[in-house]
Order: sequence, then structure tokens, then C-alpha cells
Amino acid sequence: MELPVIVGIVLVALIFDYINGFHDAANSIATVVSTRVLSPGQAVVWAAFFNFIAAFGFGTAVAKTIGSGMIDISLVTPAVIFSGLCGAIAWDLITWVLGLPTSSSHALIGGYAGAAIATAGWAAIVPSGWTKTLAFIVVSPLIGLTAGLALMVGVYWIFRGATPSRVDHWFRKLQLVSAALFSLNHGANDAQKTMGIIAGLLFSVPALRHLVSDAAGNMFIPFWIVLLAHTAIGLGTLSGGWRIIHTMGARITKLEPVHGFAAETGAAGAVFLATTLGIPVSTTHAITGAIVGVGSTRRLSAVRWGVAGRIVWAWLLTIPAAAMLGMATQRALGVFGVR
Repeated sequence: MELPVIVGIVLVALIFDYINGFHDAANSIATVVSTRVLSPGQAVVWAAFFNFIAAFGFGTAVAKTIGSGMIDISLVTPAVIFSGLCGAIAWDLITWVLGLPTSSSHALIGGYAGAAIATAGWAAIVPSGWTKTLAFIVVSPLIGLTAGLALMVGVYWIFRGATPSRVDHWFRKLQLVSAALFSLNHGANDAQKTMGIIAGLLFSVPALRHLVSDAAGNMFIPFWIVLLAHTAIGLGTLSGGWRIIHTMGARITKLEPVHGFAAETGAAGAVFLATTLGIPVSTTHAITGAIVGVGSTRRLSAVRWGVAGRIVWAWLLTIPAAAMLGMATQRALGVFGVR
């Protein structure tokens, strides 16, 4: 395949990463904006900065899972990767228009899987790579919910004798730290998915395989790909995602700085665990679960369960919907003899 085509697909991957940034900007900044600790402009700069510096120190375990641990790399072609990216981008844009905080991560793996299945059948799927990812669809929001709930209970107990104004003063400062922590983990996990896709693309082209292969012939992620992915997601976060920010920050439950701190810290812990284990987890799931958890500490009716239920349905639909879009794109390319 000609080099300009490969460069074009790399650019499509970076466009997905950019869209991931503005689609998932809500994950990083919705709470800190809704509590008025930062203005929207200040918040996106804060989040984008920490999205980018995550390039320096979190490794590439998630990228390796995406690149070769979920789809049989020997069956992957540039057309498969292009189709998977198109499916993911289409689903992200649909849910962005609808204001739904769905997972860009799951859109990507769904689109990628759908395109691979359209080309090589179910033999393209690596079951072991999907087990942890599918499990964390349930586990990550539960970890976020539990951590957010536990942190809020702990805060209520520790500050039980403090005045509301004093608590608000301290947690306005602490929420800057928790927002930075969550943005750092968001960048660390989400940018790695695009790294894996780009590395998988180059590995699938024999003439370019040496760029992403070690001495033993195994795929690895060079640092220039790491920087490209983190730059793209950081720029996307700078563009914001205001429709989804409204859903995350205001429609699920009313948040004060103390709630924002607990939600962001709890979700950051869940994402950090997944990144360490090399699991492409949904940061959207983690922060939404944490917001529900902190809201529940006041009373169950403080959570708008109808909105939360609509979000859960979008979660469940993401992988199959993106897979169908990826599959449709791949079959459309097949009509023109591109496989």
C-alpha cells in the first residue's frame, strides 16, 4: 500500500484522538466547571495540560492491548484499521450531538472489531484480550461509585464539626488537584488507544514494520507515537465538549466542590488501576459512577436516575453500534476491492 495512504490513515487516527479529547473533555472538567471552581475556558486548559503531560511516565500497556491483544494482528490490514476508526468517529459524533457521555474507548474497540470481523470473521477476535475489557464495563463504574461514595462518607465524618463555608473553601482548592489527577489518568488511558491503533497500522505494513518492532520482531510503541497521540487528545480537550459537560456536571446530580473532589478522586483511582493493568477502560464510566456515588450520599432521590439510565443504555449500545458502523464501512470498501 502506498505511503500517502498510510499517512492518511494515521491522520484519521489522530482525528479520532482529537474527537476523543473534545468528546471526553466532559469527563475531565464537568465537575470542576459545574461547581464553578474554574471557568470553562480555564478548565479545558487545565485538563488539556494534564492530558498531554501524561505522555511522560505511564507506559504503553494499554496501547499494546489495543494494538495486538484484542484483534489478531496477522489478520489486520490498513483498510480494517481505517474502517474501525470511521465506525468509532461516527458513533462519537452521533453521541456528542445527542449529549450522551459514552465511551470513546469502547467505540474504538467496537469499530475495530466490527471491521476485522467483516474481513476475517470471528477468527479475528482474541478472546483473552476482551475478557478484562468487557468485565471493566461493569467494574469501572462500580469502582468509581464505591470510591466516590466512600470518600464522601469519609469527608462528612472528618469535617462533621466544620462550617459549610470552611469546607467549601478547602475543597475549592482540593478540587484543582483532583481535576488534575483525573485529567492525568484520562490522558494516560485514552491516548494509548490511538497509539495502539497507529502502531498496529504500521506493523501491518511489511515495509514499515521495523518502525514499531523490537529486535525480537514484537510490536512496541515508539515515543514519537506517544507524543503524537497525547498532543491530539490535548488539543481535542481544548476544544471542549459542552453538550456532554452539561449532562455530566448538572443533569445527573447537583454538585458542590466537596462532591467534585470525591468524584474526581474516586474515578481517577479506577482509571489508574485499569491503566496499570493494561486495560482500555472507559473514563466516562468511571467518572459517571463516581458522580452517582457522591450524589447518593445525600439521598437516593438526589440522583436523576432517568438520566443515569439513559447513559447506561448508551454504554451498552456503544460497542455493538460502533462495530456495525465499522463493519458497514469495511464492507463498503470491499465493494471497491479494498480489503
